[in-house]
Amino acid sequence: MGIVIRLCISALALWISTLIISGITLGGDSVPAKVGTVFAVAIIFGLVNAILRPIIKTIGCMFYVLTLGLVAIVVNALLFLLTSWIAGQFDLPFHVANFWPSAILGALLVGVISFVLNLVVPDGKD
Repeated sequence: MGIVIRLCISALALWISTLIISGITLGGDSVPAKVGTVFAVAIIFGLVNAILRPIIKTIGCMFYVLTLGLVAIVVNALLFLLTSWIAGQFDLPFHVANFWPSAILGALLVGVISFVLNLVVPDGKD
């Protein structure tokens, strides 16, 4: 049950980022199409983060230490852009326009919203 709750939180955070940041677009003609797209993108985003983030942190450990963790913002933005590219490969109408400000701000906003919602909403483990 916890994975479904986390998926919903990620989807909500992605949807809010499309509303606030003009460089992140979510296409679709109807509400069900948009909901399906945002959930599919949330799954892609979760898989990209689950697979690549540990590898990047391990390989780039020195950069994380040297920049006091600020390189994590760049890594998150690049993973956000990668998610947009993968969504495009699946013909999903989700697009991040550019690295700055869309990907940086989008990754920060999704991270903050997900963090806050994960604090507020129990995931079934508690």
